[in-house]
Amino acid sequence: MANCLVAQSGGPTAVINASLAGVIRANQLNPVYDRVFGGIHGIEGVLEDKLFDLTDLPAREIDILKQTPSSALGTCRYKLKRGNDTDYKRLVEVMDAHSIEVMFYIGGNDSMDTVDALSEWAAANGVAKRFIGIPKTVDNDLVPVDHCPGFPSAAKLACQITHATRLDYDAYTRPEVFVLETMGRDAGWLAASCCATGDVDLLVLPEVDFDKDAFLAQVQAKMDATGECYIVVSEGAHYADGTYISAGESANDGFAHAVLGGAALTLKQMIVDAGIAPRGVVQDLSRAARSSNFAQSLVDVTEAYELGLSAHMHSARPGFTGQVVGIAPRTDLSAPYNPVFFAGPASQFANFVRTFPEEWILPDYQGITDEALAYFRPLIAGEPKIIYENGMPATIMPFNKR
Repeated sequence: MANCLVAQSGGPTAVINASLAGVIRANQLNPVYDRVFGGIHGIEGVLEDKLFDLTDLPAREIDILKQTPSSALGTCRYKLKRGNDTDYKRLVEVMDAHSIEVMFYIGGNDSMDTVDALSEWAAANGVAKRFIGIPKTVDNDLVPVDHCPGFPSAAKLACQITHATRLDYDAYTRPEVFVLETMGRDAGWLAASCCATGDVDLLVLPEVDFDKDAFLAQVQAKMDATGECYIVVSEGAHYADGTYISAGESANDGFAHAVLGGAALTLKQMIVDAGIAPRGVVQDLSRAARSSNFAQSLVDVTEAYELGLSAHMHSARPGFTGQVVGIAPRTDLSAPYNPVFFAGPASQFANFVRTFPEEWILPDYQGITDEALAYFRPLIAGEPKIIYENGMPATIMPFNKR
């Protein structure tokens, strides 16, 4: 039998390692491959022949791997460009050196593009290698899925932090605003999910061009009515001309994506400068939403693990390549939650952004519709049984640190 390779790329999530655990455990139960190698630091490390043998990972370590947040293999922001035959040939050299037939790539939009590009190149050049994608992202912006592993846990944490900080905010009588910032460069799914708590007064999303005057008028109205205003903003919120409202200049993350941050601080200062409130408090969720395991969603960790199993099972079919496994969109949000797994061409997952539906956004920054709430609530339901050590959720030593 040949061997397989699994690697991780892009931003970490709370359950990305559950998908990794799924691939490893599936091969232990049904050894389609002799060895399961992990690529250290994604495609970048694989090109440097940095691999770790995961085949015989003990059962307890697999259990702890499932609950370990962040990328246990290490991640990267390396863009494998179409037409760069040097990288493609080097990857095949590494795979040949270790008798690797199949590569599983766990990642987001750009990683699924890598799966698509590698599959196309292999087919065009008669290379007998196969590439399979397992999705993840806290932004929930992949198509054509119902949701993406990593998002439900990020949403669950965001809701918990929203409620906790709202309770703290409500304890005071002094006039001030509170602004919570979530991740979400192009899509407002994570920010919108905070509304499931019932604690959000105003919501600012990338899907609706920011109107400073209209926004400040709503803040003033909330402060006049209640003396309080709790605001949630997505980091990618922007004006009609595309300019981000965040304070700093946007850098580049290696994939030509803006590196954002500071939207909440900008809004707070805007409100203070307008004389609506004398002060404000800012809470930035940032990386906590994607690398915390104490608030994992049971739905999320279960599905992430099962998608790893699914990818491995599909790979037993010799012709299965250039495909991504995922969770099919729900057709009836009022029905009991029952996820349906599917597989589709990587080209359908790559280079598209699934924005938060505009029909789910209430006007004047007032939040989201009941239909949106029905979408979110099943995803954040339940908590896995977490293994604790010394009072802390147990995590494994990352493979890239061994």
